[in-house]
Amino acid sequence: MKWGHLLSAAAVAALAIGLGPGLTADAAGHARYSEQPVVLDCTSTPLVRPSDYIMTCADDGVSFIHMHWTTWQPGFATATATDWINDCTPFCYDGHFHGYPAYVVFWGSAAVKGHPGEQQYTNLTVIYPGSRPPTYKNGKPAEGPVTTTGPLPPFYSHQA
Repeated sequence: MKWGHLLSAAAVAALAIGLGPGLTADAAGHARYSEQPVVLDCTSTPLVRPSDYIMTCADDGVSFIHMHWTTWQPGFATATATDWINDCTPFCYDGHFHGYPAYVVFWGSAAVKGHPGEQQYTNLTVIYPGSRPPTYKNGKPAEGPVTTTGPLPPFYSHQA
């Protein structure tokens, strides 16, 4: 059998037993989670090295696009990206998006709820090497910080 046919047959077999991204099978064909850490998006979908990442689902108001990963390992992952932010002017549903070059670090580790053995990143640090999104003080925009850190989705918990 040629390699191309063998690889195609393996892919069909993996789909037939319900394996998807992040899953592998042991010799007996039982599904088990891989050793790759994941990041959960706003819908709690586990992702590995996403090219785009949405943090806030309601209006996609905070997301990272054009992500280029330099590290992805247990405990931390690093990438360059564009932080794509809705200014919510005049309202979030009718706002304008602005891009800010950023260094992104996913870090921390916790078990993925309902998936023993799978680990997820829990925190995010963003470093802006140039222009950065504004913050608001007394309702007026002010230059935002060079570095921000906070929790990754799901924001409410990272429990096993």
